[in-house]
Amino acid sequence: MCIVFAYIGVSVVLFLVSRFSPYEWHAEEPEEGSIEPGPTDQPPNEFGIFNSLWFSLGAFMQQGCDISPRSLSGRIVGGVWWFFTLIIISSYTANLAAFLTVERMVSPIESAEDLAKQTEIAYGTLDSGSTKEFFRRSKIAVYEKMWSYMKSAEPSVFAKTTAEGVARVRKSKGKYAFLLESTMNEYTEQRKPCDTMKVGGNLDSKGYGIATPKGSQLRNAVNLAVLKLNEQGLLDKLKNKWWYDKGECGSGGGDSKDKSSQALSLSNVAGVFYILVGGLGLAMLVALVEFCYKSRAEAKRMKLPFTEAMRNKARLSITGSVGENGRVLTPDCPKAVHAGHSLRHPGFILPSGLP
Repeated sequence: MCIVFAYIGVSVVLFLVSRFSPYEWHAEEPEEGSIEPGPTDQPPNEFGIFNSLWFSLGAFMQQGCDISPRSLSGRIVGGVWWFFTLIIISSYTANLAAFLTVERMVSPIESAEDLAKQTEIAYGTLDSGSTKEFFRRSKIAVYEKMWSYMKSAEPSVFAKTTAEGVARVRKSKGKYAFLLESTMNEYTEQRKPCDTMKVGGNLDSKGYGIATPKGSQLRNAVNLAVLKLNEQGLLDKLKNKWWYDKGECGSGGGDSKDKSSQALSLSNVAGVFYILVGGLGLAMLVALVEFCYKSRAEAKRMKLPFTEAMRNKARLSITGSVGENGRVLTPDCPKAVHAGHSLRHPGFILPSGLP
């Protein structure tokens, strides 16, 4: 949508600077065999609103156009628009290539079901913890199959500590998967050497609790405080702050595959939009300078007040007419009347043989 607005904005600015820049107007050429200037098929100013839209579209599609700006201000608009389209198309092409490359590099393991179906990659959990207890008590067929494999695997697939399990993943070169709580999994993923990733979704959903002595008065106070923090979104903010904002492997969570193929956002290409806006502003300033310069020159040449010359040029820019009966007169070529006469020499023929 931002690109559509940029396209419309560039077309409008090109139309305006072309109307107000005297260098975009040209004299009407006289018809062949005629002394006075006459109308031609080519308009005095080629960049009407539709031609401006057509020029911008042709530049964006990298197909060119049959017209081009003549004035410096118009060429500045065309130049920054060409630069803008070059960067946008190049960025899109690079992002698309990265996305297609990642799609061809899909991990063979995307879920717990994939782990249960294969035997090449070993998998295990923390030797004592909620994850191991989840598999031991599960009545779901897939998880029962995984638990049966883990408790009978040799060598043991269980790790005594989380750090030991993560280290085993890194040393196995893709031959071992460590099942652990999602919170620790996401935290580890954001720490150097950035060579691990979370695969698939969560297997189960459980929350953390704060233990208090039975009958303690702190129980209700802690419950209300945690509930208030959750409603205000502070818990999510704290997680983003310590997990991702202070992460060592780039911003954002989720799979590494997702991070490497993110879509382009406005923040990624904001710089080129700033350049485009700055270029359009410069073009309008140059058009104003051209307008004032030619108005001053016209005032001196026609011996008119400067303000009147500016009004005439403004009328020309807006209506395309400043002359008698609405006739178009270009800034550099005022209407002139050519008068002349021709001489006819009468003659006669004499018959041959006369004295």
